[in-house]
Amino acid sequence: MLWPLTRIYIRVMDTNMKSERRPYRMSGRVAKMEETRRRIIDSAAELYMQMSIDEFTLEEVARRADTTVQTILRVHGSRDQLLFSAVERLTEEGVPLKPTQPGDVEDAVSALFDLYETSGQMILRWLGDEQRRPQLSETLDKGRSDHRDWVNLVFAPQLDAAGASRTLLFNALVLATDIYSWNKLRKDNGLSRKEAERVVCSIIDAVLERENNHGKTPLAKLVRRRKPSA
Repeated sequence: MLWPLTRIYIRVMDTNMKSERRPYRMSGRVAKMEETRRRIIDSAAELYMQMSIDEFTLEEVARRADTTVQTILRVHGSRDQLLFSAVERLTEEGVPLKPTQPGDVEDAVSALFDLYETSGQMILRWLGDEQRRPQLSETLDKGRSDHRDWVNLVFAPQLDAAGASRTLLFNALVLATDIYSWNKLRKDNGLSRKEAERVVCSIIDAVLERENNHGKTPLAKLVRRRKPSA
């Protein structure tokens, strides 16, 4: 009598133990897959920061992530999708701009250079890839919008005092602080960061000085003066 009962009891217990163990096995599998996904994204983001899009290969990502190309394709579907996932990761992490007192030109330029010095080459690479990868446009358009918002914020006192020529002054400040201006000074002309910052500050100061020169030569008049005659 006891043997059949014991046999049933053990079978039930064994079944319960298997059903209890299964979620742990599944959780472990999920955790392992998430870890692999993380390594792939981290490696892809790191590679994209260092190389052009033409040099971005799944083989190199797989080597850095200690996985296989087949696993990458299974997780991300395609090279392009992995690229966009890497861009999203880099965008999410970003480099926050240091807050500055509105109107302080030197601090504003220094904060902007903090961003350009750490992420400038990557941003330029995205801009260079935009025509071939239109999907990047959404991220880059957001960056362009953020830059305009930043100019409006940090130069608010100067812009508020500009009156009718506010739009002209705003566009001049956007141009002076654009990433291509930084690249021209730092990479093309080989200036040190300190020298490049001084040039940008000088450009901004010159624009503001002409605009605020007791109302005698506002920026709008200078622009009209320089228009070629018909």
